[in-house]
Amino acid sequence: MTSLTQRSSGLVQRRTEAFRKASDKDRPSGKEDQQSRPGEEQGDDDTGDSKETRLTLMEEVLLLGLKDREVICKSDAPTGDVLLDEALKHIKDTQPPETVQSWIELLSGETWNPLKLHYQLRNVRERLAKNLVEKGVLTTEKQNFLLFDMTTHPLTNNNLKQRLIKKVQEAVLDKWVNDPHRMDKRLLALIFLAHSSDVLENAFAPLLDDQYDLAMKRVRLLLELDSEGESMKANTNELLWSVVAAFTK
Repeated sequence: MTSLTQRSSGLVQRRTEAFRKASDKDRPSGKEDQQSRPGEEQGDDDTGDSKETRLTLMEEVLLLGLKDREVICKSDAPTGDVLLDEALKHIKDTQPPETVQSWIELLSGETWNPLKLHYQLRNVRERLAKNLVEKGVLTTEKQNFLLFDMTTHPLTNNNLKQRLIKKVQEAVLDKWVNDPHRMDKRLLALIFLAHSSDVLENAFAPLLDDQYDLAMKRVRLLLELDSEGESMKANTNELLWSVVAAFTK
């Protein structure tokens, strides 16, 4: 499982001439970047997304990084996902309650407290991979590495991964709304989680240089947002911004 601690290096940047010449004066104004119609919000409108295999956020992040992050729930109702329900049980049974930051550290195994190591979710990457195998996205193979065999999970459903990549790209390009509160909340969370897991670059790698630079510029705008200030705006998702603050501070 990719470490969830904040990387000081941030996003891996493609070293293009255009990017090297970029400066603060290139930051797009609100007027320049507002390319969508008022009231338009992004959703799962890509073809087939609502009728075919549906993935959890953790599975999508793993799929983007194929070569999670933690979801904290307000409700204690079972989600139907083993990993999420395991995390939810820890949260529900712990008194006094922990902070969002603490739960991210505990569940990801980043805590230094030996008395709380039992909170760590074990073998997350392998369990997510097995879920994707069951959904027909990956398969299981054995590869020999000299003295031992290793289980690997090659991709079998490339169409699903390409739709996921396209959805992430469009969120910061063709469907950019220049307002995180008008973005699809699940997609916004995916962008932040993919960045924290160092796999967001994979979604942008196929882009042309000018598209890549624009996409990265807009991602930086999201990463530079004041999470506390955003959480206090009307009709916002406070929990989402609490998790964002824990990952980006």
